[in-house]
Amino acid sequence: MINQIIKLTQIQKFEMCFENIDIDTEYVIVRPTYLSICAADQRYYQGKRKKEILDKKLPLTLIHEAVGQVVYDPKNEFKKQEKVVLIPNTPIEDDDIIKENYLRTSLFRSSSSDGFMQSVVLMRRDRIIPIKEIEESLGSLIETVSVAINAIENFKQKSHKRRETIGIWGAGNVAYITSLMLKKYFPESKIIVTGRNNEKLSYFSFVDQTIPTNEFTENIKVDHAFECIGGTGSEFAIEEIIDHINPQGTINLLGVSEEPVRINTRMVLEKGLTILGNSRSGYDDFKKSIDILQDKQIQNYLHNIVSEVIEIKNTNDIYVAFDNDINNKFKTVMRWNI
Repeated sequence: MINQIIKLTQIQKFEMCFENIDIDTEYVIVRPTYLSICAADQRYYQGKRKKEILDKKLPLTLIHEAVGQVVYDPKNEFKKQEKVVLIPNTPIEDDDIIKENYLRTSLFRSSSSDGFMQSVVLMRRDRIIPIKEIEESLGSLIETVSVAINAIENFKQKSHKRRETIGIWGAGNVAYITSLMLKKYFPESKIIVTGRNNEKLSYFSFVDQTIPTNEFTENIKVDHAFECIGGTGSEFAIEEIIDHINPQGTINLLGVSEEPVRINTRMVLEKGLTILGNSRSGYDDFKKSIDILQDKQIQNYLHNIVSEVIEIKNTNDIYVAFDNDINNKFKTVMRWNI
């Protein structure tokens, strides 16, 4: 079987490649149907990774947020045309302590292995989960939901029980989904979101309070905080969190920065704070995400951050999607017809 694969061969340059797929009974052939563009994909596309990283990674097939339909399962465990979410993390070992997404040996689609911009993908059967009642266009957001779930489960295990007020720094996709999940997990907690973009903050109608960054006054305190900004803005956000968090709270980091970030360790020590790093997700996080997304109200809120759905029939359409995504407020979803 011949597969069409779209590879980023250099900055802002996609090329179509072809390879033969051998059918293996341990794998399921899935046709991607909806793919969502992530900030990580954009960093590769725009060349905003360090040169030595780009030289090492490229050529690379992008996209790690996707759903698809089963084309063929040699064991008939999955039905033909069954809708499934594709899990990008691929562990190659088991560990009783460390989660699969933190094992250094695990492979990750669109980073250490090719992503989902292919006509069909060979998926290990433990890397797909049926999504049933979830719309496919929303299904492409499940990966981001699972990242938030991973962080919240980590927070649940390692934070103290006083959770009267939880603050989220950021107004983008990760902040929106994380605050939505926090409200689902902790409905009695006061959820506060702060960010620079007032227009984006207006979308957070489900939280208790939104506060523009320039109005975040000294008297506002939180028991715990989630940093969802990343990049150069994460340093300012962490500094502000340390100023406003109550003693022995947790600072949950989700934002990715290409450069080292300075942290006021003196105040971290004085307040007895715990800093928790969170990255990616695994099978259990995806399963929890799918269960939560059975809630139609949650699905309705997620609809708000699908900024655009673009049909992809050729490589030119992919350029349009990536270029449009730079200016879209939230998520750009590609309807995949390659």
